[in-house]
Amino acid sequence: MNRRKAITRIVYTGIGGTLLFGGYKWWDWHKTPDIAWLQNHKDLVAALSETIIPTTDTPGAREAGVADYIFVMLRDATDVKTANKFIDGLKDLDHYCRSHYDRSYPQCSAEEQRTVLQHFADKAKPFNNLAGKIETVYLGAPFFHTLKRLTAEGYCTSEAGATKGLAYLYIPGHYQGCIALQPGQKAWATR
Repeated sequence: MNRRKAITRIVYTGIGGTLLFGGYKWWDWHKTPDIAWLQNHKDLVAALSETIIPTTDTPGAREAGVADYIFVMLRDATDVKTANKFIDGLKDLDHYCRSHYDRSYPQCSAEEQRTVLQHFADKAKPFNNLAGKIETVYLGAPFFHTLKRLTAEGYCTSEAGATKGLAYLYIPGHYQGCIALQPGQKAWATR
């Protein structure tokens, strides 16, 4: 065999492997989401959301029912690719916790939970400039970004979050857009 044939075969093998892997990932992102698995791991989602918005003098994400909100949004109002990436991210997070701490995320200490979330936050950072925008458009939002967005939405739209976590006026009156917040004042729940 001469050198030219060997290089050609190596290039074709690399291209074929790339196409096979790309096809598998496309199928993996566009298959029907495993909602049953997500339903069985609602305690994991509740623990993650509680780590993001913990209970302090205001109710936390677990008390506000954010895990139920995330489940409903992923089941009913999220595209297939985002739902699959979220479920794959949860599986990856569970595997990471079990391999590093020998227990699931809800059983980890608060410091270990923050360390795990920081690891996934660092992992979710996109490239800078145009490459990051292209990555987000074609590959979708990373798991951690979806988790943070749904947690914040679920908390701010829940009764406990809107009335106790945020300043809430049932009838807010006239809109005044440029009023400075006082020190210690809560953000407004109305738009």
